[in-house]
Amino acid sequence: MNSNHLLLKQTLAVSRRLLLEQWRQKKGLLFWAVFPATMMLLFGMVYAHNASMRAGLDAAAAGILVGAALFFSCFGGTVAVIAAERERGTLLRLMATPLRPSAYFLGVVISQLLLAMMQVVVLYSIAWWVGAKFNGSVWLGGLILLLSVFSYVGMGFFLGTRFAKRSEQVVVALSAIGVPLLVLGGTFFPLEIMPQTMQNVAQMNPMLHMNQAFKGVAAYDKSFADLRFEIIFLVLFCGISLALGIQSYRHLLGMDKPQ
Repeated sequence: MNSNHLLLKQTLAVSRRLLLEQWRQKKGLLFWAVFPATMMLLFGMVYAHNASMRAGLDAAAAGILVGAALFFSCFGGTVAVIAAERERGTLLRLMATPLRPSAYFLGVVISQLLLAMMQVVVLYSIAWWVGAKFNGSVWLGGLILLLSVFSYVGMGFFLGTRFAKRSEQVVVALSAIGVPLLVLGGTFFPLEIMPQTMQNVAQMNPMLHMNQAFKGVAAYDKSFADLRFEIIFLVLFCGISLALGIQSYRHLLGMDKPQ
């Protein structure tokens, strides 16, 4: 069998297994759908109640998707998968099979990407219902979402393989890391209302640039040229994040390999 064909077959098998596990745990899958839908409904009611804030509804939808929904599903979901696999000893068993490490990594990426697509559909269906619109280029918005998803998955592999050895550690890690990143990322509050010191610190937060880029397209119809800095930042961060995730995954395989 051709080497590339084998890699593709193994990658799809891994992603299918992970998605089937999600499907069997319907409560978890329901959470990934309900979480962004509930946030969008709440924000929609707030903006509908205050006509002067109605213009911010389009930006709110973009911020909820990139800053909150994808963070918890792609970043948190990846950490949870790695922690669960380590706890069950699945990785040790997989190393005794012909499965390529790269196929497992790509399988996780694809499964998280499909879950992200589900959240995009759910959230923007609710957003459309409450009156929000997507005003810019769908292709540019899709590029920003892809970069965001890959960045979150890379970060998830790094944290999951380096620090999260047990499933209960995932909740603690997400709380400790997620809340500051969400606040400083402009998910809930505009950057302009923060003190200057917080604004300076926020510039180092990749979530801020994800939010600014996607909000720029979705809410304000900005072009690639308008968002050049944010997109370059995301491309570089995505590369670094995936490189750290791959390196950490290789380290984990070497560390867990039976002697």
